[in-house]
Amino acid sequence: MTRGLIVLVTAATMSAAILPAPAQAGSRGGAVAAGVIGGLAAGAIIGGAMAQPRYAPAPVYEPAPVYMAPPPPRCYWTRGEPVWDGYRGAWVRPRMQVCD
Repeated sequence: MTRGLIVLVTAATMSAAILPAPAQAGSRGGAVAAGVIGGLAAGAIIGGAMAQPRYAPAPVYEPAPVYMAPPPPRCYWTRGEPVWDGYRGAWVRPRMQVCD
């Protein structure tokens, strides 16, 4: 797209410079000023077309959402109900883990 625009503007500028203009006697009026302004405008258009970035900017990715696991249950050890241990021949109170 920009190359086509550059070629079009260059061709238009060159064709305007090559075409013969009718001869005029007297003062040139604002012809010089119009030529300078037209040249500056054409230079700005061509410069702007050439100054565009050639590659697309790098994509910006959002960070992935962070999922927090629920806190682990709070656990503690305590002594359970007494049970008869036939091997030992006595009542024992086993340790039990209790989690909230």
